[in-house]
Amino acid sequence: MEIITNYPTELLILLFLIVTFLQSGIDKITDWNGNLSFIKGHFANSPLKNMVPLLLGIILIVEIIASLCMLFGIYQLANDGVKTYALIGVELSALTLIFLLIGQRLAKDYAGAMTLAVYFATTIFGVYLLSK
Repeated sequence: MEIITNYPTELLILLFLIVTFLQSGIDKITDWNGNLSFIKGHFANSPLKNMVPLLLGIILIVEIIASLCMLFGIYQLANDGVKTYALIGVELSALTLIFLLIGQRLAKDYAGAMTLAVYFATTIFGVYLLSK
């Protein structure tokens, strides 16, 4: 368990982001219609209103890929000390958060956009640590 002593912060950030994005992806898969209905209502008065299913699908795919990269990244970090997949997963997480931020801003949900800053700060710190 050298990963805990050698990479404690990186491991905790990866676990945080895996829980965040894997749960979100699983929720979209298991309740696609409920998520789609909510998001359509949320973006009803935005320029994105006609693209909601496509954009939700893109977010879902990126969340799942990011989560799988981070899961494999933990394995890779624990076994070889290599950060490649963990970094790719965290970078995809950051990209997803930027996509979500764009959506929140276009929907004029400024409070929702503001809450993404906490996730983004954690993610960028993960990028910083994993790119060293």
